[in-house]
Amino acid sequence: MRASWDIFCNVIDNYGDIGVAWRLARGLASEHGLAVRLWVDDLHAFQRIWPAVDPDAETQRCAGVDVCAWRTPFADVAPAHVVIEAFGCALPDSYLEAMASQSLPPAWINLEYLSAESWVAAHHGLPSPHPRLPLTKYFFFPGYTPETGGLLIEPGLPACRDAFRHGATTPFWRQLGLEPPMPDELRVSLFAYENPALPALLDAWAAEARPLTCLVPEGRVIPQLKAWLKEPDLQAGDVAERGALRLRILPFSDQDAYDRLLWACDLNFVRGEDSCVRAQAAARPLVWQAYPQAGRAHWDKLDALLARYADGLDRDVAQAVGDLWRGWNGVPGAPTLAHSWSAWRCRQGGIDAHARAWAAHLGTLGRLTDTLVDFAENKIK
Repeated sequence: MRASWDIFCNVIDNYGDIGVAWRLARGLASEHGLAVRLWVDDLHAFQRIWPAVDPDAETQRCAGVDVCAWRTPFADVAPAHVVIEAFGCALPDSYLEAMASQSLPPAWINLEYLSAESWVAAHHGLPSPHPRLPLTKYFFFPGYTPETGGLLIEPGLPACRDAFRHGATTPFWRQLGLEPPMPDELRVSLFAYENPALPALLDAWAAEARPLTCLVPEGRVIPQLKAWLKEPDLQAGDVAERGALRLRILPFSDQDAYDRLLWACDLNFVRGEDSCVRAQAAARPLVWQAYPQAGRAHWDKLDALLARYADGLDRDVAQAVGDLWRGWNGVPGAPTLAHSWSAWRCRQGGIDAHARAWAAHLGTLGRLTDTLVDFAENKIK
């Protein structure tokens, strides 16, 4: 009998934590046939990325996963064989006590955030004994090297992506109320946190010589778009135009629909962790917005990923990619967005080719579900 798994997730304001936890839970169930319970403290927020979720149900079955409401006081349940703390969320005290009372304690793993920084490999898999209970927690880092836990990309993704591009893009555009793009049109998706750089980027797009359509899922940048457009209201389904730029607001979508948007667009602006990985796997150019952190630590994360992503690129192409990423993230000394965007457009052919090669490279780095299962099952043998 395979091990049972409990995954605990606190929903943070940007949906990133629940996005990763839900993708992991689905992968463990579908790829490895595991019994997975996902404990979530905010089912209403979870419903935004997976509409089938009933936010009022205590327990429910979704995509092969038992989704459970994480309430206080916590339910009286037997711990699973493997317990995942997503991103350091604190387990309920009663659950910890139940873990410690088992004759064979569960494999307890803290799933950390993804980073391309070099220190990650040295910390991957390190133990942390509980100060009071006979339990040991292990830190597990996703990453971009074989010494880390790999990436959360399912094995069938490249085939699904390529099949979509070869036969489903036109129906997809029409489903969104758009005709297929014109031969000289650029289509860009924009999923972002609030960003002081946004008006300058919109100005550059409006000044384009060729048409540019920007597709914006509902979210935190809508107030900035309203201010730039001088529109009192902007909601899903609305279209606004200025110069060469056409903006279309999309409803907040589930994970699978968002994948299709990434596959269909020519360029994807993404934020955080989950959408960044999905954009890389989409084999399209991307611009990443790192989650802002105290002490500007997110700039180190940005530079670390850029160093890996641009390795081996032609110097001018690498410069164009790096300048646009740094300008979008407000890194001091970066060129203006107008200059960076112009340079990016001039190097677009090389950037497109690299995006396809990079997506293929990701398949050599190991899958997070596989490495996590191997690690956990070795701990409970």
